[in-house]
Amino acid sequence: MRTQTVEADIIVVGGGLAGVSAAVAAARLGRRTVLINNRPVLGGNSSSEVRVWVCGATAHGNQRWARETGIIGEMYRENQFRNPEGNPVYWDDVVLDIVRREPNLTLFLNTEVLEAEATGPDDARRVRSVTGWTMGSEIRTVFRGPLFLDCTGDGLVGRLVGARHRLGKESRSEFGEDWAPEQPVREFLGSTLLFYTKDLGHPVKYVAPESAKDISTTPIPSSRIIRSGDSGAHYWWIEWGGTLDIVDDNEAIRDELRSVILGIWDHIKNSGEFDADNLTLEWIGNIPGKREYRRFIGDYTLRQQDILEQTSFDDGVAFGGWSIDLHPAEGMYATGAGAVQRFSDGVFEIPFRSLYSVNVDNLLMAGRDVSATHIAFGAARVMATCAAMGEAAGTAAALCYEHDATPRELYAHHRAELRQALLRADASLIGVANEDPSDLARTATVTASSALRTIGTPPGAVAAATPHTLVDDLGIVVPVHPRLDTTELLLSADTDTQVTVEVWSTGRPQNVVPAVLEHRTVVEVPAGGPNWVRAETPFAPEVPQNAIVVLRANPLVRVQLVSELPPGVLTLVHRVDNDDRNVQVDREGLLVQWPTKPLRGRVPAFRTSPASEAAAPERATSGYNRPFGGPHLWASDPESDGPQWLRLDWDTAVTGSELRLVFDDDVDLELNTLHHHRSPDEVLPQLVRDYRVEVRPEGADEWRTVAEERDNRHRLRVHPLPDDLGAFTAARLVVERTNGVAEARVIAFRVQS
Repeated sequence: MRTQTVEADIIVVGGGLAGVSAAVAAARLGRRTVLINNRPVLGGNSSSEVRVWVCGATAHGNQRWARETGIIGEMYRENQFRNPEGNPVYWDDVVLDIVRREPNLTLFLNTEVLEAEATGPDDARRVRSVTGWTMGSEIRTVFRGPLFLDCTGDGLVGRLVGARHRLGKESRSEFGEDWAPEQPVREFLGSTLLFYTKDLGHPVKYVAPESAKDISTTPIPSSRIIRSGDSGAHYWWIEWGGTLDIVDDNEAIRDELRSVILGIWDHIKNSGEFDADNLTLEWIGNIPGKREYRRFIGDYTLRQQDILEQTSFDDGVAFGGWSIDLHPAEGMYATGAGAVQRFSDGVFEIPFRSLYSVNVDNLLMAGRDVSATHIAFGAARVMATCAAMGEAAGTAAALCYEHDATPRELYAHHRAELRQALLRADASLIGVANEDPSDLARTATVTASSALRTIGTPPGAVAAATPHTLVDDLGIVVPVHPRLDTTELLLSADTDTQVTVEVWSTGRPQNVVPAVLEHRTVVEVPAGGPNWVRAETPFAPEVPQNAIVVLRANPLVRVQLVSELPPGVLTLVHRVDNDDRNVQVDREGLLVQWPTKPLRGRVPAFRTSPASEAAAPERATSGYNRPFGGPHLWASDPESDGPQWLRLDWDTAVTGSELRLVFDDDVDLELNTLHHHRSPDEVLPQLVRDYRVEVRPEGADEWRTVAEERDNRHRLRVHPLPDDLGAFTAARLVVERTNGVAEARVIAFRVQS
């Protein structure tokens, strides 16, 4: 047996998306980082070994402007470009590449952590080392360092070192959660195996093996939707083990799940109820995709109320948007729905205090072992949310190392610094403004070649409009800054009639639902058309925010739909929408009552007045990196010709080290890794494609180009400034071309000192 010792600043155990994001974040901040994974591929449940699609805050398009940014956002966009067919093997390499390219990050694959050393009393433990065994290489490695992250999902490291944790469901009274059971019970969300099918173009027989279960003896045929064309994560409901021990009984759970898959396939192929003659079973998983096991106890436990009431935390470091998604403990053998879901009306925050152990001083965690109740965990457990937590925890670990602080001390003394570091990296934050003293752009005067001033349909788009009968109430989301007076709508009608037009505010800045009625009016719609009809829609909030202009249903009226949406504009439809009949969705929330999916990417032709400042130049330095009470970006006038520029001027010359640019990539669009919801654009059209950055050195009359890019397809671009640049008095971003949209869109233009 060979033995080696590896020392690092930060040691991350677990190579799922939480661990990957944590390790990459720490390495990018200059820390010597180790990532240990017990499988030959990275990605955890999203890998080609398990093949669960990566879900997150977008919740399959239910939440608005909710797609994660930061490290998981990079992987989403890269997968969209490299892997338009959603091949899980290609996704493996997207994840591997983002790890391999970090020089401060050392990866250990096929390495199972078997031991851990910790010292100190039970209420103040400290991890000294973890020891792993690398299969195939037969190497025993002792990993030592000052900071450890448990991203194993099952919470293996935390258990080995005595971290306090929870198993199962808490009682209703413990946290006051109305979805919790009256008494605590040791039940879990179960595990799942998936399978893939393939059409060979000729008849293929299937002889079921002896291990296949006869599903006619189970509730499955009558309680679940089975279709011959579905495969992969469509069968998420093949789930079992909730009444067992997810870890201790893992082998038995796998065997049961596999027997049911073979029985379902026998039913599809041989029952005569399906068009499946040419289908074959191409792949079946052998590693159960686990949903839940240990949840560590941190200084804060995320609760059901925090999800549904969208609690704002002073240490919010990540967000989620998935529903509270609870599955029956009996899994696939339950006679009710495979899942019961309850949505918040917008994205919710995850505090940093839920990402470190309450009793192990140098242990952070992220992913499935987050400090949360079983109910709250139902919303926080999906992989893109786990990745957002991982980036936050990895960034925190890097700052802990820098300040020689425990995570608890980091919360007490440096939580604002942590959030600014995450914002600088374009991580998944909501409601965090740029207060970075090292960002020189905050003191600059901002101007631009042009700006989008009219929120509405571009004149050239009206000619391509298509009529849509107003059979449902529609809501047009409009950013308001500083006020909205009137809205004109392009309408046609079968006869003289009327339409009720309302203005609603949205409540919380991250929400995009009609929450509070601000004004109602009735407008006359003449027969014929289409004609522009003006409605008084007064709304003058004290701070920038969204308004929703609601058109109440009238089947005699037709709106004219266009597919060119200005920044910050969406269409809501007042209609029940559920694309998975195996799920029971709670209909009380406004979010599910007003989905965007039916008309996503289209909007009724409209125009508002007066002129808007919602996309003014200074919005690119306004401090937020995502929609929050409206968009936070500069958009050029789409009618302007030629290159467009955004400029920073300082009264006194400054010196800087790097430029940071954040471009719009339509965070309302879900980029599911296996393309359950597929966008046709391999490169997102809102992104700036060709650009250059120029500075004006102190005392010079000419601009000096310091960065230039062609065929850009990334959201965050970081450009170091030349060492010989010296002081400068102005900086200018010149956008020559986008990837499709008519206007240049820039979310952030930062100059770091």
